[in-house]
Amino acid sequence: MVEHRSVITWLDEDPDPICLRPPRHRIEQRAIVWWTLRSLLGIAGYVGLPLAAFLIAERFWPWLADHRPWALGAATALAALFALYAVVVPVWRYAVHRWEANEAAVYARSGWFIRQWKVAPLARVQTVDTTRGPLEQLLGLSTLVVTTASSYGPVAIPGLNHEVASEAAQYISELTQAIPGDAT
Repeated sequence: MVEHRSVITWLDEDPDPICLRPPRHRIEQRAIVWWTLRSLLGIAGYVGLPLAAFLIAERFWPWLADHRPWALGAATALAALFALYAVVVPVWRYAVHRWEANEAAVYARSGWFIRQWKVAPLARVQTVDTTRGPLEQLLGLSTLVVTTASSYGPVAIPGLNHEVASEAAQYISELTQAIPGDAT
């Protein structure tokens, strides 16, 4: 297998180019469960609530009973599409998401059809945070968020083990404190 290496020089006068390889760290496999649960909750919102509203409205407006078979068929088709989404997309996301943090930068790869690399040079890092929603807390996961002054937004690495995310945040913070300047 041929290793692909790219060399990026952040500043033209920098004599030592930064070598970035494809990110090697995977996110936690529990992220599949997290994304699946989020999708299933979305199914409940997009299919269940409108269906419940239709059934309640039918009680007050009996003329809606004529449209009930059509509405149930549409809700069933929509639920099937969302269920397929809930099964396929989390596994696909897990297969694609990778991340890395080293002495030069923090970077992540994501994307389903269009692969996206986000790179935050440590000299530009302004904040390092971890976030944990309710489902992430239940599954022991965190999202590592590395913010720079870039207009493209932060480098967000979802689906990390909570301890790994905390250690990575500490590691990145220590490295950025050692760099002189104001991170802009």
